[in-house]
Amino acid sequence: MAERLSPLARFTPVSSGDLRIAEIPFLTQINLRVDPKSRAAADIGLALGAPLPTEPGTCASADADLLWLGPDEWLVVGERGRDLEGTIRAAAGTAHAGITDVSAQRTVVAVEGPRSRDLLAHGCALDLHPRVFGPGRCAQTMLARAQVVLAARDGDAFRVFVRSSFAGYLADWLMDAAGEYLGVTPR
Repeated sequence: MAERLSPLARFTPVSSGDLRIAEIPFLTQINLRVDPKSRAAADIGLALGAPLPTEPGTCASADADLLWLGPDEWLVVGERGRDLEGTIRAAAGTAHAGITDVSAQRTVVAVEGPRSRDLLAHGCALDLHPRVFGPGRCAQTMLARAQVVLAARDGDAFRVFVRSSFAGYLADWLMDAAGEYLGVTPR
């Protein structure tokens, strides 16, 4: 069997004192649709270690990252190879819930460091100031014309969930936009 390659297998991570950009490949990603007021939602939250966030644009972390995507939709993210789908299905029981493994749909790019907000602001219309988009916030948005899910982590760290087919384009854009912070002359 051929070795599985990530969408950014040829991308070289970069790091300077102020900025780090690297792929986090093959995270387990489950799209979850369930009534947030249902017993199933509460049971799923218990199984994952935190209640499903119900405030728009928020995320929670425990045994997995729980990103609010809509009134009854979340992206549940865990480590590579983790059986999140099985955990969620067991917790949901026979309740009406949509549980879909979307791990192959997106890859994740970590953008971290004191200049991360500046870099992302070059191509994103969101207000990324820490008072507005600090840890525990997430949004579906556009970054350099690519549709992404952007999640703010602790400090100046972000996870950018980008469709696999746009990953190369976005990585190239990030490297070009990061040139001024990395001391690289733009192409």
